[in-house]
Amino acid sequence: MNAPIETDALVIGAGPVGLFQVFQLGLQGMACHVVDSLPQIGGQCMELYADKPIYDIPGIPVCTGSELISRLEQQIQPFGASFHLGQLVTEIERMPDGRLKVTTSSDSVFSVRCVFIAAGVGAFLPRKLAVEGLHAFEGQQVFHQLDDHLNSANQHLLVAGDNDAALGIVIQLAHLSEDKPASITLMHRRDRFQASEDNIATLHALCAQNRIRFVAAQPTACIASNGRLTGLQVLTAEGLTEILPADLVIASLGLSPRLGPLADWGMALERKQLPVQTDTFSTQENGIFAVGDINTYPGKKKLIVCGFHEATLAAFGAAALLNPEQKTLLQYTTTSSLLHQRLGLK
Repeated sequence: MNAPIETDALVIGAGPVGLFQVFQLGLQGMACHVVDSLPQIGGQCMELYADKPIYDIPGIPVCTGSELISRLEQQIQPFGASFHLGQLVTEIERMPDGRLKVTTSSDSVFSVRCVFIAAGVGAFLPRKLAVEGLHAFEGQQVFHQLDDHLNSANQHLLVAGDNDAALGIVIQLAHLSEDKPASITLMHRRDRFQASEDNIATLHALCAQNRIRFVAAQPTACIASNGRLTGLQVLTAEGLTEILPADLVIASLGLSPRLGPLADWGMALERKQLPVQTDTFSTQENGIFAVGDINTYPGKKKLIVCGFHEATLAAFGAAALLNPEQKTLLQYTTTSSLLHQRLGLK
């Protein structure tokens, strides 16, 4: 277990509302860290709407999800928030001094004065192949994305998926000039893909050159020897049983939102959402706030602009909670010298 990181606030979720929460906390002079289950910032905007137009962001007639995240990331730069990505918050515990101890799946530990849950509809977790026993090889021979640390040289590589990420992996590896895999197989239950026309055309060309093999099949069992995965037994679209060699499996099946460990934090839930007070967006737990799609209250609307409003009031609520002896003043970024200083303008 790592030494605790002490900070004013921890924001759980790096989607648009979580990022705007960082901005509002910065205006209140509160330092924060951000944790997200995904390996990059952006939340649903990046996973579901990266290239799709959004028309209801104030002052921006139209932008894509990725453009919105880029602008929000630029907006929070003056505040120097630290990001801890690819981690799930597994435990929140009240300490004797009133602070909150927050632990993540990567053994990061935070000692914070307040927590802001901006987890959307829950943590986005990789969809996994439903094959008994395959989980035992997670992180050793079974992965969910291709990264620089994964050595595929002379390995039988099996990629499962029909999206651009899956096709991109096999295409990238097929074009290696050195340290090539022994074989590259793409597997999906049918020969239709939810990918770009360019990637599909490239895949077909590489298959015709025997540089990639595509198999329309579903996995039914693991094949292992001496404690190592050696292949997957599959049922093909023709109803035949076949064993595909696999030293490495990359399950690129997309992401699924799940409530995850939030359900085990001991907080009151209503239909898998956190009820809040609408003046501060605080939960029943002192010092824990909930903003965005994860919260619920009468009249709740699951819109990004509503989440921005919630993050603003939550930051004011936290400032009043943490500094009860100070009057929380409403200041404007157009005229406040203090806010200009915090924004790095003076």
